[in-house]
Amino acid sequence: MGDIEAPNSSLPRQNVLLSLLPSKEFACSRKGMLLIAEVVLSFVSFVCFAASTAATFVTVPLLEFLAALFLLFAYSTKFNERFKGFLWPLMDFLRCVTASIIFFIISIIAVSKYVDGSSKAAGIFGFVATIVFALDFYLIFNELATFLKQGGGESNEEPSRQQDEFSDSDSD
Repeated sequence: MGDIEAPNSSLPRQNVLLSLLPSKEFACSRKGMLLIAEVVLSFVSFVCFAASTAATFVTVPLLEFLAALFLLFAYSTKFNERFKGFLWPLMDFLRCVTASIIFFIISIIAVSKYVDGSSKAAGIFGFVATIVFALDFYLIFNELATFLKQGGGESNEEPSRQQDEFSDSDSD
């Protein structure tokens, strides 16, 4: 009865789990590193706010964590290239602008109004998240401005893809 061995069933499951992780190329790119930092900082801030007396602010880091996680998944699996109807860079820009403003406000309140250590830690992580989100929206803004200066309104391609094509043609 022990003659027939079951095939290695952990191999397909392992491939499925690896397909959910971002590719190494994307994770090492500037956008990948920013999104991973946003996911981590939002999650740490969420945990700190959940453990503090400033638990009323727990919604913002949770929503930003989920939004950054979705965009990390969408960009790493090239999901955004399959749905051309959405303006992905604009959605990402608006997400980063609102996140940086709201994180800045709740971090100031958490640090100045609450005295427990968890609130202070959440505020500090919120300030760092503010910087990361602000850097991301600054870079997206520059990318969008370059795209529009090059006459990108006539094409339906996203700015990041067109900029990659331009940089490839410059290197020839």
